[in-house]
Amino acid sequence: MFNNLVESKRVRSRRTGGTIFSFIAHYGLILLVIYTGSQAAQQDDGPKQEKVDFVEVKKEEAPKPKEPPPPELVAAPPPPKGFQVLTAPVEIPNVLPDIDLTRRVTNEMDFTGKGQAGGFSTGVEKKVEVREDNTYFEFQVEKPVMQAPNSPTPQYPDILRQAGVEGEALVSFVVDTTGRADVSSFKVIRATHDLFATAVKNALPRMRFIPAEVGDKKVRQLVQQPFSFAIVK
Repeated sequence: MFNNLVESKRVRSRRTGGTIFSFIAHYGLILLVIYTGSQAAQQDDGPKQEKVDFVEVKKEEAPKPKEPPPPELVAAPPPPKGFQVLTAPVEIPNVLPDIDLTRRVTNEMDFTGKGQAGGFSTGVEKKVEVREDNTYFEFQVEKPVMQAPNSPTPQYPDILRQAGVEGEALVSFVVDTTGRADVSSFKVIRATHDLFATAVKNALPRMRFIPAEVGDKKVRQLVQQPFSFAIVK
């Protein structure tokens, strides 16, 4: 008798062939995975490049300094108690002078001859503190502002000179303790032509004055001054 059936040998032969094919397929798949991993590792080991974009940030501009406000007119302390001294005029005008609103109204009680010369009847007897940063009116100072000798004068506007136009400008401004005009305080009270007032304003920075005094201190004073423009014939 036969030890093995013919059909049984066929089945074992098929199983052996399938096992070999499966082994080869798995071995090839393992090799493929190893090769792919090594290639990826080599690519990762290379230098990496990153693109960086620099954005310029605009710096904020520093705020502009604010212009200082014009000086305030502060009332000065009253002058000492006393009387006014009359002086003879140097030049006698032949026309009525303009009204100066900065001057004190004349009071007969200021001419009694009692007290301190240069004072007023409504003044105070004790000495008061004088501050140089205050702005005084003419009637509040002992020595008012005077224009310095050889000080520049406003230039006659050419267009008005050629047209034969004459006139004047009445302006007000503050003269500080150094004898210079504070242009920021310039105001036009009256002018026969705007160019006359402009000529005065342009000349003020170059003009020089003798500052006002209270006691032995120089102080700021509000000045009201007319400027005449006449053609010399």
